[in-house]
Amino acid sequence: MSISLRSLILLPIWISMAHIQQGGPDEKEKTTALKDLLSRIDLDELMKKDEPPLDFPDTLEGFEYAFNEKGQLRHIKTGEPFVFNYREDLHRWNQKRYEALGEEGYGVIVLNPNENYIEVEKPKIHVQSSSDSSDEPAEKRERKDKVSKETKKRRDFYEKYRNPQREKEMMQLYIRENGSPEEHAVYVWDHFIAQSAAENVFFVAHSYGGLAFVELMIQREADVKSKVTAVALTDSVHNVWHQEAGKTIREWMRENIVSITLQNCCNWVSSSEPLDTSVESMLPDCPRVSADIYISDPFLLRVRIRKRTEGTDRHELTSWKSFPSIFKFFTEASEAKTSSLKPTLTRRSHRIKHEEL
Repeated sequence: MSISLRSLILLPIWISMAHIQQGGPDEKEKTTALKDLLSRIDLDELMKKDEPPLDFPDTLEGFEYAFNEKGQLRHIKTGEPFVFNYREDLHRWNQKRYEALGEEGYGVIVLNPNENYIEVEKPKIHVQSSSDSSDEPAEKRERKDKVSKETKKRRDFYEKYRNPQREKEMMQLYIRENGSPEEHAVYVWDHFIAQSAAENVFFVAHSYGGLAFVELMIQREADVKSKVTAVALTDSVHNVWHQEAGKTIREWMRENIVSITLQNCCNWVSSSEPLDTSVESMLPDCPRVSADIYISDPFLLRVRIRKRTEGTDRHELTSWKSFPSIFKFFTEASEAKTSSLKPTLTRRSHRIKHEEL
């Protein structure tokens, strides 16, 4: 059992407080004074004195953690899951370590383009029976109403039996300015991404999300080009011909004016080929490469050298299995953009400055 410094500091105060509370009314002044003292004690400062420096690695590997082939975070050496209480009785330090581990240097916005409407119950319309205004006898009218109610009851029962999930009549209300995936992408761009202070914006767009991104470029081409550094598509279903993307958009998607070895956009597609193998495309847009499985375990990596793991042909797994290449692609694009912004000193400019001096 360990006793922290803050416990030793506060222990005499708690004891004194207990003694005073056992005394009579004449001890109220002392109690008030101690309460005032306690209110002025900065517990955070006391905790800081008892904890190691908040000096943490800036990479996942530095923490000796990695994601295994199942996408689970595990310790590289022990294979154990993440442990929050790394140091006993140091909750603040453990929390800071946890936050540092979860930081990869990215602010994340998750779009939800598939939720374009909400379902609400249809308002019931009560139709007044025409028999109410007739001159029929009361007995006959009551008999008709009873038969009508029984008929409705049987119809509702059979409807519920046929479709037990739909007990109520529902109607769809489309979300304002978000009635389709394309509208949602433009709305999020205008209200959040374009308004942010981020200098390097990266997109990961899966399946129909790729189509929504191309539509975003068509509607906000200049803004997207000025703010987006790179786009990773995963098994995208976009079509630059059908969507009538202009020549400048098609060129931006397959080229990079900063580096001839990089592109602004790349599409990782379902394929049985190894990771990053070039896949031919009939469309004049971004390059297509294979989405393959990522193996971080050193032992499995040695096994893979002897027997290569094939890529994935499952549409829904393309994002996860291509993540290592995607983030490598983002890093290289960011570094290329940063280096291109640095001013280069030419011989002529150097000579002019020297003469001026």
